[in-house]
Amino acid sequence: MGLFDRISRVVKASINALVSEAEDPERVLEQAIAEMQDELIQLRQAVAQAIATQKRTERQCNQAKATADEWYRRAELALQAGDEALARDALTRRKSYQETAQLMQSQIDRQTTIVEKLKRDMVTLESKIADARTRKDLYIARARSAQASQRLHAMLDQMNPQGAMQSFARMEQKVAELEARSAAIAELGQDDLERRFATLEQGSEIEADLATLKRRLASQQEPGEPRHES
Repeated sequence: MGLFDRISRVVKASINALVSEAEDPERVLEQAIAEMQDELIQLRQAVAQAIATQKRTERQCNQAKATADEWYRRAELALQAGDEALARDALTRRKSYQETAQLMQSQIDRQTTIVEKLKRDMVTLESKIADARTRKDLYIARARSAQASQRLHAMLDQMNPQGAMQSFARMEQKVAELEARSAAIAELGQDDLERRFATLEQGSEIEADLATLKRRLASQQEPGEPRHES
């Protein structure tokens, strides 16, 4: 084996080793979809939690506004009763609840933005998962086809075309020898058969010649002489 042949075999062996150690495309795709599905579950949980937090903040904000209104009503009641100091204290308490309601409203606005973004992200991820599921079978079919082609090329690479041709040449020569031997046997058999028929035909001719000779000799005998029957 030449140097280049040895190098080629080493390279092919290395490639086959890398291919055998490579990740299975089908398993990778299934794992990718499973991970995307897990992310979707976590995203849905985050959306649900954000919505629940927003609803709770809205209730607290509405409660703060209602309490502020209640202190304003008390301030009016105190002022009607002529107690200006009590009315002032009620308005101070009302202002505190109003500020709390304003802070909560700002928080609600931020939470609304977050929830809307999470919802958009969730819709996008759901679309990607649906698209991945649709194309997964196609990718798996392509991967299996590529693997089959790779195995076929590996088998062809391991074959020795020169050795195969030499084997065919030897078989062709052997078949030719068998055909020649069969023809020779058939020819010998035919000659023997013809020889037997020739002998048979020759014997028949001799018997006919003998019968003719007997008749001629019998006709040449003189009258009155005894005839010898043969």
